[in-house]
Amino acid sequence: MEFQIGDSGVTAPKGFLAAGGSAGIKKGNTRDLAMICSNVPCAAAGTFTTNLVKAAPVKWDQHIVYECPKAQAVVINSGIANACTGEEGLENCRKTAEAAAEVLHVPEDAVLVASTGVIGQQLPVDKIEAGVAKLAPFLSGTREAAATAAKAIMTTDTKPKEVSVSFPVGGKTVTIGGMCKGSGMIHPNMCTMLSFLTTDAAISKQLLQKALSTVIADTYNMISVDGDTSTNDTVLLLANGLAENPEITEEGEDYQNFVRALFEINRVLAKKIAGDGEGATALFEVRMIHVDTVENAKILAKSVITSNLTKAAIFGHDANWGRILCAMGYSGVTFDPEKVDLYFESAAGKIQIIRDGVAVDYSEEEATRILSEKEVTAIADVKTGDAEATAWGCDLTYDYVKINADYRS
Repeated sequence: MEFQIGDSGVTAPKGFLAAGGSAGIKKGNTRDLAMICSNVPCAAAGTFTTNLVKAAPVKWDQHIVYECPKAQAVVINSGIANACTGEEGLENCRKTAEAAAEVLHVPEDAVLVASTGVIGQQLPVDKIEAGVAKLAPFLSGTREAAATAAKAIMTTDTKPKEVSVSFPVGGKTVTIGGMCKGSGMIHPNMCTMLSFLTTDAAISKQLLQKALSTVIADTYNMISVDGDTSTNDTVLLLANGLAENPEITEEGEDYQNFVRALFEINRVLAKKIAGDGEGATALFEVRMIHVDTVENAKILAKSVITSNLTKAAIFGHDANWGRILCAMGYSGVTFDPEKVDLYFESAAGKIQIIRDGVAVDYSEEEATRILSEKEVTAIADVKTGDAEATAWGCDLTYDYVKINADYRS
């Protein structure tokens, strides 16, 4: 099955509207509030942070996704995370949902909420309530509306992150659209990342959740910027059925095609997050091949992308391969270092750096040229089996420290 990949966002599927604007949460007249709404009630699925410290909106959304039959709208604010805010934080989630429910004419328990920004501050809920009322008339299914919403959820992101994919299901064209944000506090097991996915597919709530949970493991859970797992990580998926395909209720061919498309859209979004890491100049991809198990391949790949020494070497365009082998060695996975082959690859070419654990006679100048591209891949052949895995990260730059040293002030 072929996918048609596009750069549209959450309004690409039929029946979804979006808007973005300023509620006055951030300093200046900066976009800081976004809304997504479906014309009809949706099946909803979600995955959330594994951090024991969970923000109020995570708790609110978990209740709706797991216990309520339908959802229809999402309200997202940037600037304040509404994390570590106690009962007042949860009450502010309810007030936000209540405000949206009133202007959108949907049930309060059909409104999901999400927040991103500084931890520990209470939301200016009066501003959010007013912002919701102000944004509602601008909800639209246009490409521009999706783009505006994607910009409104950004914090330290340097660019909005959107994608769409269309594919056939039962003689109908089904579309999935998505937008996400994330740049720092990004680490496997979801990251400070928020992702919002919409689809016009007709699919049961049970299979929608299963599909989302399935693809998370090899997309968002395989990226890292700085090793910190956020309090607010949330991925939400709404399906309104307006494509009018035969409802997907069994794990047959239609379901498998849906999963493949959902994987592709989340893989693209995950890579956009990793490549836009705070201060980053390069997307750093790590592929582990010929490993004994998929789980071990994942552990090895994650160990390399989270190595600060390796990330610094990528920033310096330095083929310091010892750091990669070192990170593999402390990962906890058993392998023979004297059998590992390592390659660097980018748009500028591919070069082998080590063979059987020992450096080959390679050109440092050529290696530097390959490592100077905006997307760089390290490929490690472990020679213990047939499994493989890919993880994504970024280089570690001076600007990462600058950004995070004065983030609150």
